[in-house]
Amino acid sequence: MVKICCIGAGYVGGPTMAVIALKCPSVEVAVVDISVPRINAWNSDQLPIYEPGLDDVVKECRGRNLFFSTDVEKHVSEADIVFVSVNTPTKTQGLGAGKAADLTYWESAARVIADVSKSNKIVVEKSTVPVKTAEAIEKILTHNSKGIKFQILSNPEFLAEGTAIKDLFNPDRVLIGGRETPEGQKAIQALKDVYAHWVPEDRILTTNLWSAELSKLAANAFLAQRISSVNAMSALCEATGANISQVAYAVGTDSRIGPKFLNGSVGFGGSCFQKDILNLVYICECNGLPEVAEYWKQVIKINDYQKSRFVNRVVASMFNTVSSKKIAILGFAFKKDTGDTRETPAIDVCKGLLGDKARLSIYDPQVTEDQIQRDLTMKKFDWDHPLHLQPMSPTTVKQVTVVWDAYEATKDAHGICILTEWDEFKSLDYQRIYEGMQKPAFVFDGRNIVDAEKLREIGFIVYAIGKPLDAWLKDMPAIA
Repeated sequence: MVKICCIGAGYVGGPTMAVIALKCPSVEVAVVDISVPRINAWNSDQLPIYEPGLDDVVKECRGRNLFFSTDVEKHVSEADIVFVSVNTPTKTQGLGAGKAADLTYWESAARVIADVSKSNKIVVEKSTVPVKTAEAIEKILTHNSKGIKFQILSNPEFLAEGTAIKDLFNPDRVLIGGRETPEGQKAIQALKDVYAHWVPEDRILTTNLWSAELSKLAANAFLAQRISSVNAMSALCEATGANISQVAYAVGTDSRIGPKFLNGSVGFGGSCFQKDILNLVYICECNGLPEVAEYWKQVIKINDYQKSRFVNRVVASMFNTVSSKKIAILGFAFKKDTGDTRETPAIDVCKGLLGDKARLSIYDPQVTEDQIQRDLTMKKFDWDHPLHLQPMSPTTVKQVTVVWDAYEATKDAHGICILTEWDEFKSLDYQRIYEGMQKPAFVFDGRNIVDAEKLREIGFIVYAIGKPLDAWLKDMPAIA
């Protein structure tokens, strides 16, 4: 029986290993992590992450050929294939701070593998890592190998949160990079054999190590670039009276461009896009390519501009002050169908409004009050370090209340900001909401999900990203 061990029980490791266990009943899969609360959660009825379909997969395999454990050394030493899926946060200090990836957790995982291995192993990079990480890991393993042979493979994940299980069941492609040596090719084949249980062979792509590592960064950079491109256009649409939805549709019908990732919004979030682009920028700078670095930096700059533009529009529309005004925030996760708040645009929007002394009432169907308070008090990039290294009890923001109902959030509010495209926000009773709000009542739709015309008929003043502006908003221009 092939034994697989995955170090790291987070958003990538947990779901990926659960699906491998489901699709490969003859393979024994162990997911290990040093965090006791996280492993306890994976072994309970309340999994540590919310992902549609994940519960069913875990319940079917757990205890049969899928195990969650804190005994890292035991499972690593017994495994034939070791996936490493630990955090690679952006460095907060030292060389490359604010751009380079911090490989502390990767390095300690590699040292554990070297220390406890008694047989040859295939080590698979599953986290998003900077190009050439495999080489660094290879050096650690070789210098500590005690005669044991290690083959390093890069197998980046291309999961979208909210559809991760669907993506794992039916991936666009599985990418495996390895050494172009007989041993390297043999290792690639061993990992291919695992995926071949359910993925058609023509969708399993093999490359050299560096191409696989760079493909992951490139894919995320291209996706983020599309979002920044459409958001740059949304600002121009507002200035000219064009409609971003119509422009995006017209552009997306061009078969060379395609319709995906062309929705105007308050900006992109999530654990990967910004981090991977910063990483790309750093690699370009280190390789003497400042012009290329500058190009990718611009993608992040436009994303930051879009968030600050949104905040400016809110403040300007409400007589240039939101001080002491109650603003309802609908949605805090970075996208619908996930509880993940990493780099969510909601953090910057909320901080911007709090900076102008607004009172916020926040509702998200999947995000806890503790998480929201933590996000609003944490320093940039701290979120990506393990929980035990994050500030233990962040001070709560007094101007913020977190509620478990959209109607409670909007009661007596002066304005509503829609920051996540949860389906339930489309079907709220906006007539009821309007009656309970202060007047004039504002809706700032950061996801273009509500019917602006219907809301205007009710009496709302509506701002929708990239859409023709209300007369009211034209009279109160936002200085971005």
